[in-house]
Amino acid sequence: MRVALINTNRTQPPLAPIGLEYVAAAVHAAGHQVRILDLCWEPSWESAIARFFAAEECQLVGLTLRNTDDCMMSGGRSYLAAFASMVSAVRQATAAPIVVGGVGFSVLPDTVMRLCQATWGIWGDGEFALTELARRLERGEPWIDVPQLVHRDAGGWRVNPAASVDLASLPPMSRDWVDNRRYFREGGQGGFETHRGCPCTCTYCADPVAKGRRVRCRPPAAVAAEIDALLGQGIDHLHTCDSEFNIPVEHALAVCAELRRRRFQTRLRWYAYCAPEPFPPELARAMRAAGCVGINFGADSADPEMLRRLRRTHTPAAIAAAVQSCKANGIATMVDLLLGSPGETLASIRRSIEAMRKIAPDCVGVSLGVRVYPGTELAARVRHDLAAGLVGTATAPEAWPGEPVYYLAPAVAAEADALLQALIGDDNRFFYAPSGPQRDYNYADNRTLVEAIARGRRGAYWDILRRLQRD
Repeated sequence: MRVALINTNRTQPPLAPIGLEYVAAAVHAAGHQVRILDLCWEPSWESAIARFFAAEECQLVGLTLRNTDDCMMSGGRSYLAAFASMVSAVRQATAAPIVVGGVGFSVLPDTVMRLCQATWGIWGDGEFALTELARRLERGEPWIDVPQLVHRDAGGWRVNPAASVDLASLPPMSRDWVDNRRYFREGGQGGFETHRGCPCTCTYCADPVAKGRRVRCRPPAAVAAEIDALLGQGIDHLHTCDSEFNIPVEHALAVCAELRRRRFQTRLRWYAYCAPEPFPPELARAMRAAGCVGINFGADSADPEMLRRLRRTHTPAAIAAAVQSCKANGIATMVDLLLGSPGETLASIRRSIEAMRKIAPDCVGVSLGVRVYPGTELAARVRHDLAAGLVGTATAPEAWPGEPVYYLAPAVAAEADALLQALIGDDNRFFYAPSGPQRDYNYADNRTLVEAIARGRRGAYWDILRRLQRD
């Protein structure tokens, strides 16, 4: 079967669609012909879609949605309308059935299906589900029970249960399905994945909604082979795409050991997302020995009561210990704060900022307002507060599907921004959008980053901004 896969993400700096590459490799390994249309580079995506399908006859078309929006209250930009328009253009250009997927889709499958009216969707891992769907379509077999398939029945859109699949069964990832050299040249970094799923119970987070709570690990040798393929293309600055690289710690240590065994540390600089806990000192040593140069810790808060409310299991002391372990091993650090969730007060905001000054990571990302995703504990809380008239927003629950909704605790809504600007002042370690373009924490279509990368800067975006401040 001839399968077309389309990357719809056009934000700048550009990020390579590694999920699409993983799916392409799996579908190809199963014996199907795969064609890629990467809309990131097209001046006119409408013309590109028309040209592509005029030249390509396909039996199945897949489109990936990386993000539903820019995930920042200061930006508040949704990508769903543009995605729906792309699906509509594909529908006009080909009679082939259309399936949509990607992390953004998996966060809001019902919403996206209602907006774009694709034939099917695939929630979660696309490699196995799309391959199975293509196999059944090619053989004329029933497809209604394909695992993770999102399809319409009499009751609306239904999501089939996920199959238990070992990620070790994925084919080798050659990473040559898109122009990764150009993505690196214009985007400044490449990506790789060591595991999927997150068992954490954070009240706001959509990762378990999109990827599941069960952690599924890739074999360290497969991860290293993929990195080797990227290094062979000259891509030597990478970032993990895991929810938290250090969960589980044992697997993180095994990946580091494999990278070090292959001596990648002499030609590779990589970054990771990590939780502040568990983060034992030996992990910091192992990551640095394997070539890691920067870690982004998702702390959310440094106020004990807010951490409890967010259902985070770490403490402010654990944040400090993790940052200190990194400092001792020559790893740069970024700590993310997510302020304004239920229970936040001006006093708790002040405590978080003051704690960051004492802990002294290299950078602190400050995000005011919490994105509300359906299926999370936060969504249930916001619905309750909206009904009680406690949230200062004009967005009603039934309007959530089309536009991003953010929660900002009523106790801080009027004064939080002024307080943050006063507390942060001219401290360049803090990234907060109102502080100016070089400290803008919204990476989507960030001109400062685009221009810095064009001048040769490489690495995690927070680290590029940090070095711009330092230089």
